[in-house]
Amino acid sequence: MHVVDVLSVTRRFGAKTVLKDVTLSVERGEIFGLLGPSGSGKTTLIKLMTGIDKSDEGTVRMLGEQMPKLAMLQRFGYMAQSDALYQELTALENLQFFASLYGLSGSRRKERIQAAMKVVDLLDHLNKPVAAYSGGMKRRLSLAISLLHEPELLILDEPTVGIDPVLRQSIWNELTALKERGTTIILTTHVMDEAEKCDRIGLIRNGELTAVDSPEGLKSASGTDSLEQAFIVLGGGVRA
Repeated sequence: MHVVDVLSVTRRFGAKTVLKDVTLSVERGEIFGLLGPSGSGKTTLIKLMTGIDKSDEGTVRMLGEQMPKLAMLQRFGYMAQSDALYQELTALENLQFFASLYGLSGSRRKERIQAAMKVVDLLDHLNKPVAAYSGGMKRRLSLAISLLHEPELLILDEPTVGIDPVLRQSIWNELTALKERGTTIILTTHVMDEAEKCDRIGLIRNGELTAVDSPEGLKSASGTDSLEQAFIVLGGGVRA
């Protein structure tokens, strides 16, 4: 069963077409990466998948349901590119608020907050106001919030931007562990070594999905030995 199906989706903002006839499917239990430069349409596609935005043409289905659909919020975790945090509250208060939205309470809520903050190495900063967090710490807190309710699908928009290399590796270890436990993960990135860790990658450029395959499959199809070169060739650029 496909976890997400995007069928012939087009999105326009005024006279500008941001996504052009995009079709893709995401399989259960895979890490699927959307790779492309800033402004390529990655975030717009993510917003259509989550139901934050609606396409002008085509359809998006998540876990068998047509999006947007409010009831689906309980079934996926979403980490936006811009941190949606209450700056005047502590990290714990933010986590408690979002946990309540997911229907978590009592000992279960406390257990999940501890577990999620351990993943992102912020347990020692639970009671600190978010306003005092660094940019990287805010990204990590946003990731913890998306993990709170142990969703079957995680959608992460540039999850490791502003995070140091050691913690980035730790987060990727956790994403891999989540995948092994059956969680499906969709993420956007413009970092080639992160894209290499995905099971499959969709290359997106100027609002068009130019190729979908495993990292090795993309290299083979492009006749190159690096993902960066594959993106240049398959994305319609000129071979370097």
